[in-house]
Amino acid sequence: MNDMSQLPDAGPDQTVGEIIKLAVLAVGGQGGGVLGNWIEATARAQGWACQATSVAGVAQRTGSTIYYIEMAPKTGGDPVFSLMPTAGDLDIVIGAELMEAGRAIMRGFVTPDRTTLIASSHRVLSIAEKMVPGDGVVSPEEVRAAAEIATHQLFITDLDQVATENGSVISASLFGALAGSGALPFPRDAFEAAIRTGGRGVEPSLQAFSAAYDLASDGANEPAAAPANQAPDNRPVPVAPRGPADLRAAWNALSRRVDAFPEPVKEMARAGLKKTVDFQSADYGGQYLNRLDGILARDSAENDWSLSREAAKYIANAMAYDDVIRVADLKTRGSRAARVTAEVKPAGGTVLHVTEFMHPRAEEIVGLLPAKTGARWQANFSRMKTLDRLFNRGRRVRTDSVLGFMVLFLLGGLRGWRLKTLRHAQEVAHLETWLERVADTVGRDYALAVEIVRCRRLIKGYSDTHARGNSKYDRVMNALPLLAGRNDAADWIRRLREAALQDEKGEALDGALQTIASFADETDPT
Repeated sequence: MNDMSQLPDAGPDQTVGEIIKLAVLAVGGQGGGVLGNWIEATARAQGWACQATSVAGVAQRTGSTIYYIEMAPKTGGDPVFSLMPTAGDLDIVIGAELMEAGRAIMRGFVTPDRTTLIASSHRVLSIAEKMVPGDGVVSPEEVRAAAEIATHQLFITDLDQVATENGSVISASLFGALAGSGALPFPRDAFEAAIRTGGRGVEPSLQAFSAAYDLASDGANEPAAAPANQAPDNRPVPVAPRGPADLRAAWNALSRRVDAFPEPVKEMARAGLKKTVDFQSADYGGQYLNRLDGILARDSAENDWSLSREAAKYIANAMAYDDVIRVADLKTRGSRAARVTAEVKPAGGTVLHVTEFMHPRAEEIVGLLPAKTGARWQANFSRMKTLDRLFNRGRRVRTDSVLGFMVLFLLGGLRGWRLKTLRHAQEVAHLETWLERVADTVGRDYALAVEIVRCRRLIKGYSDTHARGNSKYDRVMNALPLLAGRNDAADWIRRLREAALQDEKGEALDGALQTIASFADETDPT
C-alpha cells in the first residue's frame, strides 16, 4: 500500500483561478472539431498550456458533441486540467446553433456571474423536434430570453449566414465572434494565424472571421433579418401570376371569388387556393372554393368567422394530399434542387449526387390504379402481400442521373390521371364525410364544429405516416358519441387532438380516451 504521507508536497497550483475553461457545442457537420483545433492552436502559439478533449454525441444530428478546452498561462509548472466541463464552472460557451446554446443553459454550463455565451441564432432541427407528429419546434424566443438572463456576456446573431455570405463555414464565423468578444486575452492576428496554419480554404475563412469579428466587437446582438420577399408588415409581397393567358384568366377569376370573402377568411383562403391549384389545376381550385362556400353559408360574423377560417386551411390540406404523384413532383422541382444545393453548399466544381429514398407501401402502388380496379386489387390479400414483398425494402432513386430523374419527373407529371385513381376516390370520400360531420354539428355546437375541423391536422404525410395519422383521426372521431350533449365536448376533442400529436405511438391518446370512456361508465345505469 502506498503511503500518501511520504509524497513530497507540490504546493498550491499557481494556475488555479487563471485557467480559462471553454466549451463548444456543435452537431455533426458544423466544424466543431476544426473550431476547437483553432482555439487550441491559438493558445499554444501564445505560449499558454492547453488541453482539448471531446465527448461525441450519439450520432450526427441526434446528439451534440462537446469540445472542451482548458488553457492557462505557463508559470513554470504543469497545470492540472479537467477532461470534462462541470456545471457552473465555464468561462466561455459557444453554441454552433441556437438550440445548442439552449442545451448548454439547461445543463448549467452558462452562469450569470462568469460565462460569456456566443451562439448562432440559426436553427438545425433536432430529431426530437422532427419526431413530434405536431409542431415540435422549440420556440427560439424562449432560448433567447433564457440566454439574456443566464449569461454574464452574450453575443448572438446568425453566424451561419455570416459564413455563407463570405463563402465559408460556420466554424470560421464562430471563431471570429470569439476573437471579437474579447473573452480570450489574445490579439486578433493570433487568431488569424491559426486559420492560416490550416492551409485549406484560408481566404474565405478569414473573410468570415473578419465579418464576425466586427459584429462581435461592436456588440451587435441582432435578430435574424426578415426574409427579402416580405413586405414591411411581414406579409409576403404579392407575385403576379405568369403563364398562358387562359390560365391567368382562370386564376384571376378564382382570386375575385376570394376577394368577396369576409376579411378574416381572405388570407387563409388565398393560401388554400394557391395550394390546390398548384396541386392539380384551376378547376380543382374552383372545387376548393365551392367546398369553402358551403362552410361560409353556415358561419357568421357573430363568431368572427372562426369556422370558415379554419376550414380554409384544412380543406386545402385535405385536397392537396401526399400521393406518389405529389411526392415525385416535389422531388423533381427546380426549387427543391436549389434548396438542396444551398443546404449542402458544394465547393466549386464539386458534383452533387442526390439519392431519393422511396418506400411506398402496397396501398400507395394500388392507389395509382383506376378506382374500381384498385379497389379489387386492395381487396385481394394475396396481391397486396406480393406488392409489399416487392417494395418492402424501398427504392433508392438517383435523381442526379438522367434515368432516375426522368422516372420521377414522368411520375410527377401524372396530374391528369390522378383524379381517376383509387387514392383520389378514397381521399374525396374521407373529405366529404368529414365536412358532413362538421355541417351536422355546427348548428348545435359551434365550438365543437371548429374543433372537428382542426382535427384534420392529424392527417398528413405519406405512406406509414399518413396511415398513422388516419388511425389517430378515426380514434378521436370515434369518441364523439361519448361526448354527445356535454358542454365541454369541444374542449375534450381539443385535448384528444393534442394528445394524439404528442407522440408517434399514440400512448398519450390512449390515456385520454380511457378518461373519456369513464364518462360512459359513470352514466351507465347498470
